[in-house]
Amino acid sequence: MRKHFRAFVYLFITAAFVTAHAGTYEDFFLAVNRDDGDTVKALVQRGFDANSRNPDGQTALHLALRDQSPRVAQALWASPALDVNSVNAHGETPLMMAALRGDLDWARRLLERGAKAHQEGWSPLHYAATGTEPKIVALLLDRGAPIDALSPNKTTPLMMAARYGAEASVDLLLARGADKRLRNDRDLDAAGFARSVDRAYLLARLATPTR
Repeated sequence: MRKHFRAFVYLFITAAFVTAHAGTYEDFFLAVNRDDGDTVKALVQRGFDANSRNPDGQTALHLALRDQSPRVAQALWASPALDVNSVNAHGETPLMMAALRGDLDWARRLLERGAKAHQEGWSPLHYAATGTEPKIVALLLDRGAPIDALSPNKTTPLMMAARYGAEASVDLLLARGADKRLRNDRDLDAAGFARSVDRAYLLARLATPTR
């Protein structure tokens, strides 16, 4: 009888722990979605893992930088265990989220805390070139990011800037020596990227000499 009683108590305690943990998990990501920095800070201080992932494989830091939730980002930043090089389900780092959003302050902070300025495949520089802030492009280049980094389909940062990014990012990449002759797996060069979205004002500077 005692043996069965002990087993019952153990199962009760285990179930209570799992239920409490599940509730904490839901509370944490609900707070992240609401930019509720106070709740995130309190949960992390109580021992909740700041690097936890939501069902889509996103960490709270990815979400905060992607969705521009400054209170949550700052609350997470206070955690010594925060992993600034965590990779989400799409191979993206927090630095890539900041670069895409044109958030120069957070890009600098992440780099100062040890974020990698480059990774193989889609890189922070690709995301910065796609975004709105040329200063992040310059920052990553100054930190050693390869200017002609190739994505899995051989797309370069210049190509991304030509189609999506700021005109100043195109000029910056060209001034720093980006190779406008490169072509990706679809046989498109940077001029082809610009042409595909009617950015005719970029074509003269992206044109390559004909053979």
